[in-house]
Formats: sequence, C-alpha cells, structure tokens
Amino acid sequence: MSKPSFTRPNSSLILGLRGTGLAAVALLALTACGGSATGSSASNGSDSVAPVTGGAAQVKVTIQNVDGKDVCVLDHNSAAAGPISFEVSNQNASGVSEVELLSDKRILGERENVIPGLKPSNFTVTLSGGSYQLYCPGADPENTSFTVTGTAASTGNSLSEQLKTGTEGYAKYVSGQVESLVGAVADLKTAVDSGDVQAAQQAYAKARPFYERIEPVAESFPDLDPALDLRVADVQPGTTWTGFHPIEKDLFQSKAISADTKKLAAGLVQNIGKLKTLTTGLEYKAEELANGASGLLEEVQSSKITGEEEAYSHIDLVDFVANVEGSQQAFEYLKPALTQIDGDLTTTVSAEFDTVTKALEGYKDASAIGGYKIYDATLKASDAKKLTALIQALQAPLSKIAEKVATA
Repeated sequence: MSKPSFTRPNSSLILGLRGTGLAAVALLALTACGGSATGSSASNGSDSVAPVTGGAAQVKVTIQNVDGKDVCVLDHNSAAAGPISFEVSNQNASGVSEVELLSDKRILGERENVIPGLKPSNFTVTLSGGSYQLYCPGADPENTSFTVTGTAASTGNSLSEQLKTGTEGYAKYVSGQVESLVGAVADLKTAVDSGDVQAAQQAYAKARPFYERIEPVAESFPDLDPALDLRVADVQPGTTWTGFHPIEKDLFQSKAISADTKKLAAGLVQNIGKLKTLTTGLEYKAEELANGASGLLEEVQSSKITGEEEAYSHIDLVDFVANVEGSQQAFEYLKPALTQIDGDLTTTVSAEFDTVTKALEGYKDASAIGGYKIYDATLKASDAKKLTALIQALQAPLSKIAEKVATA
C-alpha cells in the first residue's frame, strides 16, 4: 500500500481505520489533547462554525491547485463537539491525494486516494472540544488548524450500550489478531535465521493476513506503521527501508537470505512487539470501526487490485481477502446496533459482503503460497476490473455507516 514517509510533522487515525487510510479508516478513540502543528493554518473558505445536518456537523474539504500550489481548503474551520462529517473532494490537484484529521500525532480519521474526477468521499468522527489539525501531505501548507468547542454529549440508552458492546468486542478481536501476528513474525524470523528460503516464504505469507485484517489500527500509529509496511517507492531518500516488504524482496525476488535479511526480520519482531504494547487496552468508537471497515476496502482498491502491495511475492489476493475479512469483522461488531439504526442498510451491506466472499472463494488455490492464486500479470489483466466492481458495490453502502452510528 502507498504510505507516507517516515518523517511526519509533529502534529501528525480512523476508521479508517495512511489508509482510509479505518485512513484511513482509522480506528483509535482519542479526544483532543491540544496538539501543536508544524506550519501555519491554510486559507479557509469560512471562519464560521460548521452547520449540523442529520445530527452531524458538516465540513467540506476541497483539495485544489491555486496559483500553482496545491492546497486543502475547509469551508468551516470549527465545529461544535459531537459527530462531525468531513466530505473530501479533489478539484484539480495532482500532488495531494490524502487528508488526515490529527490530534497531536494520532490519526483520528482519513481519506486516501482522493484524486481529481472522483466523487467526494466522507469520514465521520466524534470529537470533544480542543485543537485538531487537518493534515494534507504535499499541500502548501500541509497543516490546517481545526477547532472543536464544547463537550460531546453522551447517552445511556440501549442502542449506545449495544454500540459499546460492539466496540469492546472489536477491541478483543484486534488483540487476538495482534497476538497471532506476534507469533507469526516470530516464526518468520526463525525461518529466516535458519536460512531456509522456502520455509521463510511460507512464513511470510502466513503472517501477512494478521496485519492486513487490522491495518487501520496499525496505521493509527504514524511513527510505527511506515517501519512495518512501507513499500520501497515510498521510502524517503536517506531513510532505511524496514518491515515486511524488504524481507519479501529478499525472499521472493533475490531468493536469498543475507545478514541484512536476518536483521530486518529481527527488527520486524521488535516493531510488532511495539504494536502489541500500543494496542493493549485501546478503546474504540463506533464510527472508528465503520471508518476502518471502509478504509480497508480502499486499501484493496488502491494497492491489492493494482498488484502494488506484494510486488515481489504476488500474494496480493491473500492481503485482499484479509482486508475484506477485517472490514467485515468491524461491520459485524456494529451490526446489532446498526440493525436498529437502519435495517435496510444493514441488510444491503450484509448481502454485498456475502457476494464478495463467495467471489473470492473462486480464487482459492491450496497449492499456492498463502492459499490463493498468485496475482500475476495475466490474472490481473483478466480479473482486475471484475474485482474492482465487486469492492465498489460493497463500499458504496458500507461508507454510509460511520455517520449512521455516530449520530445514533
């Protein structure tokens, strides 16, 4: 997947569960802590408070090129505490395609791959009073201040209790995936240390799904995620490339294990250990689960269907399936409450997940690494459009959930 560089501004989720990304969608429940931004606020269309429609404040973010500079413009730079929906669109800017809402260095919500010509996309977060930043990588300036006033109201009705139960259940799911990931990367390191390339290839493929299912959570730690999952094209000059993908290159392209490969595997184990520490005890908000579910499908479209994620192993379908699984789990934890909020939408999303899952079963291959067909150039050419249509049909209704649960 496409990632930001290792170096982020000091002000740098969600859902969404760099997406979509749960930017992300990002997924972590944090209220503002008055973080400071590097850089001044960008010009805004209005200094007024965002209007509330359907229970959520509405803010439009327009990415555009003005006098040769790519900028991010908000139509309102403040809102009352509570659910806030950000609509992101790209008018004509080629150098900016991502928007993140930050509290200090934590990503609360995001949208990625926002390119000219696409329909606007949304993410919804519930915010308490404080100072936030809208971060647009590549814009001039990159950071725009956003202020939230007051305190978000809380409710104690049965619906809110159902949502709480769902987020608590999802937290346990994340913990289980991280625990499995810890063991999987330990197995990968053991295989690498043994010098057995084939065993290491198998271990690599077994580890990837645990990460991909919870990708928006991992992406909510902007200083750690690039060290785990950055592709070589996104590494800043002079920065050491670490994580899964340089190991992937050694195992599948070079088909050789060097001292550097062993060092990379040891570093991966260490960083996954950090991820476990950071995710232990985390609490999530309902809209963060929804944003993350949508963000995982954005990941599928932006880097799995294109074949960019697993450029050396070509096990993109393994990641594809894991992204869908993680998205569906987030949805399932929200489903009891969402059924009360909008039963028709819940039924639609459930049916689309069933359609996608059934289609993906056709790509299973027990003889292939990871259990799915290798996503080579031939398969990509024949099936990419079909896979894109499947995911888009699911993402369209799924993207409506965040605002539904945030305003329930």
